[in-house]
Amino acid sequence: MRPNFEAMTNKELIAYALAHREDVEPLRVLYGRRTPDSEAIWYGPMVTEDGTPIEENIRIAEEAIRQRIEQTNKIKEDFQS
Repeated sequence: MRPNFEAMTNKELIAYALAHREDVEPLRVLYGRRTPDSEAIWYGPMVTEDGTPIEENIRIAEEAIRQRIEQTNKIKEDFQS
């Protein structure tokens, strides 16, 4: 009997996919859960073609990472309360 991939968490799906590499169904389910490109946030490159840092893009990316960490920490706090 096959597992119910739709009911599995992403972590469980990844573990299953790694243990059963011939089975593509868990990968299909994982792929279906991703954020569509139309909803994704795209950031500019961090460096130019010659390797020079683009400070403004780095600052924007750092701020986005900080916000995501705060958001994740808030969710964890809410879950633990």
